[in-house]
Amino acid sequence: QVQLVESGGGLVQPGGSLRLSCAANVRPFSIWPMGWYRQAPGKQRELVALISKSDTEYADSVMGRFTISRDDARNTHYLQMNSLKPEDTAVYYCYLRVGSTDTWGKGTLVTVSS
Repeated sequence: QVQLVESGGGLVQPGGSLRLSCAANVRPFSIWPMGWYRQAPGKQRELVALISKSDTEYADSVMGRFTISRDDARNTHYLQMNSLKPEDTAVYYCYLRVGSTDTWGKGTLVTVSS
């Protein structure tokens, strides 16, 4: 069974930075896409960032502020979040496609507030 565990969430002031990590119990192939989604209270889950072997995709709301990266040798991918805004407050979920199976983590809470 594939498992993903997020870490790095917490409370940060507006304008601050956090780095989220997602550790998997399998070693991804470079062609397997992985990414991050988030869900704010009372809102639908939305794509934040996605990375495949040679391409990245970001939500317009985080473009230029967030950077997704992957380290397949460490079974881990990351989301560097800079210039955080209160509207970034959400539970962030990591995602990994393992072959034909979509796998989700349990989420880590990011709160951006003064």
